[in-house]
Amino acid sequence: MGINIVKKIDDMVPVNHALISVSDKSGMEDFIPGLVSACPNVKIFSTGGTYNHIKDILGSKASDRLIQVSDYTGQPETQGGLVKTLDFKIYLGLLTERYNDAHQADLKRTGANPIDLAVVNLYPFRETIAKADVTPETARGNIDIGGPCMIRASAKNYIRVASVVDPADYRKIIDELNSTAGKTTLKTRLYLAQKAFQHTAAYDTAIALYMGKQTVNDIRKCYPDLQ
Repeated sequence: MGINIVKKIDDMVPVNHALISVSDKSGMEDFIPGLVSACPNVKIFSTGGTYNHIKDILGSKASDRLIQVSDYTGQPETQGGLVKTLDFKIYLGLLTERYNDAHQADLKRTGANPIDLAVVNLYPFRETIAKADVTPETARGNIDIGGPCMIRASAKNYIRVASVVDPADYRKIIDELNSTAGKTTLKTRLYLAQKAFQHTAAYDTAIALYMGKQTVNDIRKCYPDLQ
């Protein structure tokens, strides 16, 4: 653990690489142009439907800065998007520190990039289980795995990474980037990390409460071909 203890950090961190993977795409039409304007050299890594949405927003400018996570990692997305972002290079980029020589050596060794901004929100589990016709199988399919991992990794590393989970914060972030020549402040990163951990805690609580109410018979009804 000693090699990962941090003694030096930056108050202001330039946003050179962003990871964006969202279920709720509201606000992207304003956030993406704002991000590109405030951070002209930013590279954006994205996945699946989010990648296509950002590509449509950026139009002809997409090829200059938008990169599919699968192209970056060298690992194609699995069928149905079951696995998209659970990759060593992604988490190395989220967790490494600027002033840690060992971390920097790992980035160089793997060809990974430090990720400065992670914009991630989760599958709509609570909205799904609120529907009258929800089944345990439908609920199970809306348990997000990669999203909480990315949020936790970026929020843990708030000393360098901005972890954004709420579209309501997009304007605040763009305003800060415009006023700081494309940099996030420690104050904002801490605020975002606090919201991020509250977000994942509430998400996991909803799953735990729902699962706690299920019986074996409830589950059996979902699978008529149960062996």
